[in-house]
Amino acid sequence: MNDAAVGPPAPSPPPPGIRPAEVALLASVFVVAACGLVYELAAGTLASYLLGDSILQFSTIIGSYLFAMGIGSYLSRFFERQIIAHFLRIELLVGLVGGLMPLALFALQTLAAPSFRFALYALVLLVGTLVGLEIPLVMRILKRHFRERYALKDLVSQVLTFDYLGALVVAIAFPLLFVPQLGLIRTGAFFGLLNAAVAVWALWLFKGELRRWSLHALACGGVIVALLAAFAGAERVSSWAEDRFYADRIVYSASSAYQRIVVTSSSVGVRLFLNGNLQFHSRDEYRYHEALVHPAMAGHGAPRQVLVLGGGDGMAAREILKYPGVEQVTLVELDPHMTTLFAQSPMLRALNGDSLQSPKLRIVNADAFAWLEQTPGAFDVIVIDFPDPTNFSIGKLYTTGFYRLVEQHLNASGYAVVQTTSPLIARKSFWTVATTLEAAGLQVTPYHAHVPSFGEWGFILASRRPYRMPTQLPEGLRFVSLSGLPALFDFPIDMARVPADVNRLSNQVLVQTFEEEWGKVHQ
Repeated sequence: MNDAAVGPPAPSPPPPGIRPAEVALLASVFVVAACGLVYELAAGTLASYLLGDSILQFSTIIGSYLFAMGIGSYLSRFFERQIIAHFLRIELLVGLVGGLMPLALFALQTLAAPSFRFALYALVLLVGTLVGLEIPLVMRILKRHFRERYALKDLVSQVLTFDYLGALVVAIAFPLLFVPQLGLIRTGAFFGLLNAAVAVWALWLFKGELRRWSLHALACGGVIVALLAAFAGAERVSSWAEDRFYADRIVYSASSAYQRIVVTSSSVGVRLFLNGNLQFHSRDEYRYHEALVHPAMAGHGAPRQVLVLGGGDGMAAREILKYPGVEQVTLVELDPHMTTLFAQSPMLRALNGDSLQSPKLRIVNADAFAWLEQTPGAFDVIVIDFPDPTNFSIGKLYTTGFYRLVEQHLNASGYAVVQTTSPLIARKSFWTVATTLEAAGLQVTPYHAHVPSFGEWGFILASRRPYRMPTQLPEGLRFVSLSGLPALFDFPIDMARVPADVNRLSNQVLVQTFEEEWGKVHQ
């Protein structure tokens, strides 16, 4: 045959256009990834709320969840037939178990607290395994039905792109939108409904290939009804669980982007809880806040510029504003939900003396560490009223790095004061803070006060000069007095100084020490 007669090979036919079923499956990957991450984040958030130490809880939850996903991916190889039916059932199971997980854990913590940790990790492993099954099955469905469009590399690339996009969207929206607006129970139920919607989508797209279509449709309906009921009843369940968890009547509860805020009221007073931890009791909070503020303020003598780090309830500001010479109080509080609540609630405004409405007060909602790094200026008194160092995100505010920033913002004659846990219960933790302040170049003067709601509580004054006892205090104080001040600085043998390590950003020894010491109390 003549070579010239042989023409070029005929071009391959173009791949068919994208079909609706293909779009639906790729969209389902996005939804599946979003839902899977929500269940993981919800479990970690609940664990940190109810078990404390958010870094440890999130680390172990994420590790367990990823391990379970690996198991699910491995098990997917054993699904040989009726892949679409298996995918539909798994979506319903993920939606049901994952969507109801926050509700179940809230109820379990209330009814059977000792089994909470076991149930938490059992549910995490179950949901993780189911989620691990989803993506391999979707990839096999795409490969089977659209093999003319996808080489293996294209299939993996396409699926993982949608998978990671879904995870990104949820990672941003979960703390900023879903939890503050819906709460954990409704967020779980909402994403469970999205999983169920994927199952319904698959039911419709592949109705010609599914056996027992009516049974699958009935299962979809049952799961959707259960999740809608959970969504509708979330407030009742949350209120019921918290009413049983807290001894007093709950008058306010909300989840901000940073914490769970609960205010309770009874005949003996008002209490504030953050993530389940008591922050103050109105019956004796004056003891804590007078002890926190007045040794530094009165010791300085003439403070004009005062900085409060933390203290979003306005109680410390109330005490500071008892000094008429104060020109401005700058209050840096991370959570705007806190400052808004204590500035607007009539009951809470009565407690803080309307301090957050004072024209002398400036509220800054920002991370204290970042704010000190970015903001110039010096202050006569710095009051540091952070929660206890129960996790690394708070522990960073007790490190040499943070205290060096405090030192840079302190006037030469100024005083800083740090609330510093119990020197009786957490003795080494208390002296760790003192050692850390000294390592940051400050002189320390520790003292303590008895607050019935907390027991013996500690504080540390830090300055560049030796502390001088005040000679005058504001009128109307109920606890701190000139005659009683010296006793606050006297430490009995069981609270005396012990050797302690410096708490640095690189080691965060304080968090572990604090957990060990307080853990003995709760055993």
